[in-house]
Amino acid sequence: MSENLPPVQTQSQDPDQEHDHDHEALTSPLLPHYQRASNSTSQLAIVGVNVCPIESLDYETAENDFYKQDWRARDKIQNFQYIFMKWLLCFLIGCFVSVVGFCNNLAVENIAGVKFVITSNMMLTGRYEMAFLVFFLSNLVLTLFAAIITTFISPAAAGSGIPEVKAYLNGVDAPGIISLRTLIVKIIGSISAVSSSLLVGKAGPMMHIGACIASLLGQGGSRRYGLTWKWIRLFKNDRDRRDLVTCGSAAGIAAAFRAPVGGVLFALEEMASWWTSGLLWRAFFTTAVVAIILRALIDVCLSGKCGLFGKGGLIMFDVYSANISYHMADVPPVLLLGVVGGIFGSLYNFLLDKVLRVYAIINKKSVTYKIFIACTISIFTSCLLFGLPWLASCQPCPLDSTEDCPTIGRSGNYKKFQCPPGHYNDLASLIFNTNDDAIRNLFSKNTDAEFQHSTMLIFFVTCFILSIISYGVVAPAGLFVPVIVTGASYGRFVGMLFSSRTNLNHGLFAVLGAASFLGGSMRMTVSLCVIILELTNNLLLLPMIMIVLLVSKTVADAFNGNIYDLIMKAKGFPYLEAHVEPYMRQLTVADVVTGPLQVCHGNEKVGNIVHILKTTNHQGFPVIDEPPHSESPVLYGLILRAHLITLLKKRVFLRTPVRIGADAFRHFSADEFAKKGLGNVDKIEDIKLTEEEMEMFLDLHPFTNASPYTVVETMSLAKASTLFREVGLRHLLVIPKRTTGSPVVGILTRHDFMPEHVLGLHPLLQTRRNKLTHVRVTRSSTGLLNSTGRREVKISLSKIPKA
Repeated sequence: MSENLPPVQTQSQDPDQEHDHDHEALTSPLLPHYQRASNSTSQLAIVGVNVCPIESLDYETAENDFYKQDWRARDKIQNFQYIFMKWLLCFLIGCFVSVVGFCNNLAVENIAGVKFVITSNMMLTGRYEMAFLVFFLSNLVLTLFAAIITTFISPAAAGSGIPEVKAYLNGVDAPGIISLRTLIVKIIGSISAVSSSLLVGKAGPMMHIGACIASLLGQGGSRRYGLTWKWIRLFKNDRDRRDLVTCGSAAGIAAAFRAPVGGVLFALEEMASWWTSGLLWRAFFTTAVVAIILRALIDVCLSGKCGLFGKGGLIMFDVYSANISYHMADVPPVLLLGVVGGIFGSLYNFLLDKVLRVYAIINKKSVTYKIFIACTISIFTSCLLFGLPWLASCQPCPLDSTEDCPTIGRSGNYKKFQCPPGHYNDLASLIFNTNDDAIRNLFSKNTDAEFQHSTMLIFFVTCFILSIISYGVVAPAGLFVPVIVTGASYGRFVGMLFSSRTNLNHGLFAVLGAASFLGGSMRMTVSLCVIILELTNNLLLLPMIMIVLLVSKTVADAFNGNIYDLIMKAKGFPYLEAHVEPYMRQLTVADVVTGPLQVCHGNEKVGNIVHILKTTNHQGFPVIDEPPHSESPVLYGLILRAHLITLLKKRVFLRTPVRIGADAFRHFSADEFAKKGLGNVDKIEDIKLTEEEMEMFLDLHPFTNASPYTVVETMSLAKASTLFREVGLRHLLVIPKRTTGSPVVGILTRHDFMPEHVLGLHPLLQTRRNKLTHVRVTRSSTGLLNSTGRREVKISLSKIPKA
C-alpha cells in the first residue's frame, strides 16, 4: 500500500543497460515477474521448488483498546503461566528435536550400512556387475522416493531450509515453510536423500526440522484435533512464534553436530534478525536439553543396540593430539589455506547460484522434469562413486594400524573394494562410504601415509562437482556436510604438500581446510569456529581455526556474498539487510510509496469495508476520523485486514455511525483476534452479508492500533529502512510534513525497501551503481507537481571525485 500520488517520473534507462534474455535469466532473480501489482502488498517467491505468494509477519503488537483491556484483566497467575510456558515449550523443543535428530542419523547410517554391506559381499565373490546394479538401484529408489514425496506432498521441504527459515525470522511469511506436512516430508525425505549416496547434508534439514517443531508447538493448539489448551493459546502471535522458531533452529544445529553452543551462536550470527538477552537464555537452555538427551541416547548406542554402525551417525571427529604445538613455520600453510578457501568458497557460491537458476528454469516446466533431474543426478552419482575407485591403485595395509585392514562392508579407514587380501583402496575409503565416515577418515590422526596425492585431488574435484549439482534436486538437502567434506579434502592435500615443513598432521590440515571452505562459502566466523571445535573436541585448534576463518571470509567477501543470502535473493525473498544501500540516503520515503491509498473511517459502512477487502490485497488500512467526529481529518490508527474480517464474521453492526463503547468487550474475546494457525486464514469471500447488513456501520475504534509507527514524508529512506527492520514492522505509516490535507500520505511495506522496487522507480540510481556516478535528489520544501499531477523529482549526475 502506498501514497495517493502516482509513481515518480524518471528518465528512461540507457540502452547499454539492457541485457539479453538468456543472460538475465542467470543473473536476475528467478522470478521473471518480480514486480508486484500496485494494489497488493503480496509478492511471489520460490518456496522450496514452487512459486508461492508471500506476505509479511506482524511482529508489531497491535495496541488497540481491546488488547489493552485484555492485558489489564490478566492477573499474576496468568502472567506466571505465560513465562512458565515459554520455558516449558523450549524444553519440549529440545526433547523432540534431539530425539528426531538421533533417529534421523540412526536411520541414515543403518540404511546406508545395509546397502554397503550387501554391495561389498557381492564384490568379495567377484560379482562386480551385480554389486553395481544393487548399488545403482538402491540409490535410484531412495532418490526417487525422496523426490516424489517432496514434489507431491510438500515442495517447501526441498533444499536445506536455512534460506526459508532465515527469511521467516526476518519477517517473511510464506505458505508451508514450517507446517506439519513440511516437517514430515523433511524428516523422511532427508533420511532417504542422504542414504542414497547423494552428496547432500542433513544439518540444514535438521535446522528446518527444529524450526517446524518449534512453530507447531507454539501454534496455540488445534481445534480440529481437540488441542486447545488455554496455556498454549497464549503464543498465538507472530512475535512469540518467532522466538520459538529461533530456539528451534538453534536446537536443530545442536542436534545435527552435537554442538549446543555452536547452535546458539549459529542462530545468533546467521539466522535471527532480532535478538534479546531473554531469547539468548532460552536458546541456550534449549540446546542444553538437546545435548543432555543426545548424550543419553549415545550411551545406549555404545552398548551395541543401534544397528550396523553403532553410534547413530552422530558426527564426532577425534583429531585430538596432546603433543600438538605451533611454530612460525606452520603459519604460512595455514594462511594459504585461508586464501584458497576464500577463492574456492566464492567460486562455489557463484557456480551453485548459476546451477540453481538453471534448475529453476527446468523445474517450472512440469513435475516430470523435477523428478527426472533428481533421477539423473542419482544415476550420475552412482556411476562416479562406484567407478572412480577402480582408477586408484591398491595400497598395502600398514603394519602399525590400530584398525582392521582391510575393512569389509562397514565403516573404516581401509576399504578393500576390489583389492587382494592385505591391501586397501584409499579412494574407496573416501568415496564408497557415507559422508560422515568420509569426514572421519579425512580428520583421523596418525594416518598421514594412508592417502595418495592423486586420491585427494580426485576426491576433491568429485565432491566439489557433486555437491553443486546435487543441492538443487527436489529433495531435502543440506550444504554443511558437503562443504565440510570438500574443504577437508583440499585441506589434507595441502597438508601432504607441506608435510616436511610443518608439525601439523594431515588430519589437522583437513580440519583447517574444512573451516576455510565453510568460511569462504557461508561467511560466518564465531559460530563456525565453535561448531568445529565442538565437532573435533580439540580446543588447541582454536587459534588456527580463527585465522583460517578470518582470512577465508575476507578473501571471499571481495567476490560475492553469503551462499544463503544468494539463494534468498535468487528465490525472490524480500529480505531486509542490516545495512542499507548508499543511494537510499539520497531518497525520502515519499519517493518510493505508490498509490492509490485505501483508508477506512472510524465509523465505516459495512459495504465500504467489504468493497475494500474484495478489491485489494492489502493487509493493513489507515483509520481516519473526519468531521463531524473530529474538528479536522486526523489519523486515528491502523487496522489489520484479519481483524476487519473477524468483525464482519461476528456481525456486530450498528444502524447509525456511533461509538460502540464498552459493548465491544462483551461481544468479542481476545482469542478471536489471535493469529490463526497454518492454513486457517479467513477469507472475505467466505462471508455472506445481506443488503440490509451492507448498509449498516462498524465502529473500528476499539479494534484499531491507535499507536502505529509513523514517519514524516521527508525522512530518508535509509533511516526508515533501519527502523522498519529493527522494530520488526509490517506497515509503516507516512504522514505529511504539513497538517493541511490528508493526515496520511501512504504506507510503507517491506516491498518498498527492496532494491528492485527502488531502482525500478529511479533507474538513474542503477546508473550510479554501474558507472560510479553521484546522484543528488533535490526537492523544494513544498514538493513539485508537474502538469500531469505527478510529483517531480530532479536528479542530477556528477562524477564522484577521486579520493
